[in-house]
Amino acid sequence: MSVGIQRLRDDAETIRRGARDKGEDPSLVEAALTHDAQRRSLLGEVDGLRAERKQVSAQVGAAMKSGSADAKRLRARSVELGDRIDAGEEKLRVIEAELEDLLLRIPNPADPGVPVGPPEATTTIRTWGEPIAHDADGWERKPHWEIGERLGILDLPAGAKVTGSGFPVYRGAGARLQRTLINLFMDIHSTEHGMIEIWPPAVVNADSARGTGQLPDKEDQMYVVTRDDLYLNPTAEVAVTNLHRDEIIDADRLPIHYVAYSPSFRREAGAAGRATRGILRVHQFDKVEMVAFTKPEDSPQALEWLTERAEVVLQRLGLPYRVRLLSTGDMGFTQAKTYDIEVWAPGIGEWLEVSSISNFRDFQARRMSIRYRPEAGAKPEILHTLNGSGLALPRTAAAIIEVYQQQDGSVALPEVLAENVGQLGG
Repeated sequence: MSVGIQRLRDDAETIRRGARDKGEDPSLVEAALTHDAQRRSLLGEVDGLRAERKQVSAQVGAAMKSGSADAKRLRARSVELGDRIDAGEEKLRVIEAELEDLLLRIPNPADPGVPVGPPEATTTIRTWGEPIAHDADGWERKPHWEIGERLGILDLPAGAKVTGSGFPVYRGAGARLQRTLINLFMDIHSTEHGMIEIWPPAVVNADSARGTGQLPDKEDQMYVVTRDDLYLNPTAEVAVTNLHRDEIIDADRLPIHYVAYSPSFRREAGAAGRATRGILRVHQFDKVEMVAFTKPEDSPQALEWLTERAEVVLQRLGLPYRVRLLSTGDMGFTQAKTYDIEVWAPGIGEWLEVSSISNFRDFQARRMSIRYRPEAGAKPEILHTLNGSGLALPRTAAAIIEVYQQQDGSVALPEVLAENVGQLGG
């Protein structure tokens, strides 16, 4: 389950309000409470029947031993009780399955302090760098797809031919740029930020997808390997967070910080139009993901730390960006608090999201039964999980191409990339 049943009993109104704030169905909360009450009542009845049957069984043995005429009646009563217990246990299984499904569909309430309202209520909390005006130097800056096509580094028609739209092909220096960005991001996070490097599978099972909240919330957005009941990774978050599923972690191991690269796949690439031009919204993309496991009291600060780690990468690339605190109407189903980092792309004159960093609190860990032991001999408790892009490549690459384009049509990459990629064109 996602929302703890005890929390649901103790603080139903907060969870109900949290669902409304996110535009989700608050009636699920009442349905879950009703099922919980039915389950507890039925469990009491079944336990009572078991206790009575235990008594009757003892009486049957005594009656048979003494040759009492009551033995036959008592045996019949024992059989009757057994049938009622079986029927009650079957009802319990149905109610518990329905309750579990309801709990999985109740969203994680947002943290206090998160703006309540539609996406327009999302606020910018800080910026870095100065966004370049579209025509700052008196010449028309081009969108990345025009530059990429002219330089032969981005081949969208080839990807459409091989697979379909939303599956870009990178050629020559474009492919080298992708590889260099992946290495740069992984090196910064693992070497400078001390994260443990992970190379996860590209496919996950249903339990893993359910654990991080992709199922049942984002089922339509995932590619399914139907023959084997597997899913293509929508993000490395799914595989990496599930590394500790059903585990108890000693407190002295926390916090745990992982960084992982994975190709990522999403079926829904957005509406038609300008937003789908170039590599702004694609079905397959590369992403470096940061994942953290912390004690509950440490997760708010861990969210700030992860956000700053993503900012380090953007500053190293010299890309102007802004950090946005998402409103409840702009957040996902599973997050308690989320920061989006957006870079400025002067060729199209828009801000592009390149990282989303979230605190899930105990929401994912409860689904995956990931616990920690505060001290030796102590009762295990649910820990907190967080993750964030560090960074996603397509829009980062698009911004790099647009920010560093030159009037002669080339792209003069920043020093941190130029050593391995060189100048694009020119």
